[in-house]
Amino acid sequence: MNKKHIFWAGDSTVKTNDFSTYPQTGIGQAMPLFLGKDVVVHNHAENGRSTKSFIDESRLAVIYNELREGDFLFIQFGHNDAKEEDESRFTNPYGDYQVNLEKFINVARNRKAYPVLITPLCRRWFVNETTLEENIHGQYPDAMQEVARKMNVPIIDLFTMSRAFIEKAGETKSKEYFVEVDNTHLRYPGAVAFADLIAQGLYQLGGPYKELLNEAYDDEKRL
Repeated sequence: MNKKHIFWAGDSTVKTNDFSTYPQTGIGQAMPLFLGKDVVVHNHAENGRSTKSFIDESRLAVIYNELREGDFLFIQFGHNDAKEEDESRFTNPYGDYQVNLEKFINVARNRKAYPVLITPLCRRWFVNETTLEENIHGQYPDAMQEVARKMNVPIIDLFTMSRAFIEKAGETKSKEYFVEVDNTHLRYPGAVAFADLIAQGLYQLGGPYKELLNEAYDDEKRL
């Protein structure tokens, strides 16, 4: 059986955790539940990373060296790029953030791999029982959408999908998905729920992206 490989670049919402950070669970950790048995996830996501710090720490260089033709590179950033107080991480959404995203895309394309952009997971910041704050991730999701159009790269809008999911669940029910200390990091049920949303996105993209999913996956039961 020929293996398919997903490389994931991202932050703590994606990272694979162990007992030392329990109950925190990353989306990349839960994603194999929805993938075919021939798919291997290489999760390079790390706590607190932005597009800038990920590149500056040579984490993208490691992925470049490991990527092979036909692999997939999932690119999911935005939370930490917005840290204006931290020059080691901050990027302007319509400046270095977009420039850096293009670097990730070019790494994949240079290796003849498939880049996939994924907008940041929505934070659980409620203003009342059913409504989240308006400007949770600023311009970063739209800036990523612009890069996707410019570079003709598939994009999964996790921000919009997760925002709708969280608001539908409501302020009380949605607590079970997040570590409440910051309402950003996930518990296992949240990692599974949002990995499912990404699986829906892959299904809708079709082609080689849909083929990553378990053959039993049916998005009609999940939308």
